[in-house]
Amino acid sequence: MTGEPRLGDVFGELLRDAYAVHTGIGPRPLVGGRLPRPVIEIIERDDGLVNGAPAAHYLDGPEHWQPYDHRAVDRTRGATLDVGVGGGRIALVLQERGIPVTGLDTSPGALRVSRHRGVRDLVLGTVDEHVADGRRYDTFLLLGNNLGLFEGRERAPAFLAALAALARPGAQVIAHGTDPYGTTDPVHTGYHEHNRRRGRLGGQLRLRLRYRELGTEWFDYLVCSAEELAELVRGTGWRLTDVDDRDAPYYLATLRLAAGR
Repeated sequence: MTGEPRLGDVFGELLRDAYAVHTGIGPRPLVGGRLPRPVIEIIERDDGLVNGAPAAHYLDGPEHWQPYDHRAVDRTRGATLDVGVGGGRIALVLQERGIPVTGLDTSPGALRVSRHRGVRDLVLGTVDEHVADGRRYDTFLLLGNNLGLFEGRERAPAFLAALAALARPGAQVIAHGTDPYGTTDPVHTGYHEHNRRRGRLGGQLRLRLRYRELGTEWFDYLVCSAEELAELVRGTGWRLTDVDDRDAPYYLATLRLAAGR
């Protein structure tokens, strides 16, 4: 016993258990006796901050979505790659609308849940790995705050280059982000300042996920303002063409591939 979590498919395990609690399909995690235990995703930041969030929202139907999710889906067109498909909540609605959608995720367990829920086209891997499959798309969705997959200044150009390699002419990216700078909580403002002193973006988080005895490796996840996003996109071949901040501090950013790319 080391006191450290065992590395594993944290996201897949918590989705499997959340799905079992939601549907009764599969063994449910129990508090004791016959009562199901709430499935909580633990998010640990590198400064010691720990937060927990119920995992059930990854399975929510559209009646429980936030307004920006509905607007993102309404803007989707053509062959679509749902990056970070998770439990398939977005992909299932797109399928119902007749939009050809592929769900991409690095979690085998998440893909099993999505498949069981009815998502038909699923790929295991990163956007970089998917380039080799030769598929091409008109829309890329980065919902569920998955603008965070840009990670930071170092990773963003390569991530956007992979999307460009997967793109058809005129393709668009629709990404959900959160502006981190409206808070006055010193736990967060102090972290922003600490990041800047290290040459990082203020909202560039260093995280790992925990569930039961499992943990992930530490990874970067970006929470940035629309102005910082515009800087990250500059020179990549993508253009930031729209920022929908009607639900501030949350926003939808639309990127379009420049002509000739």
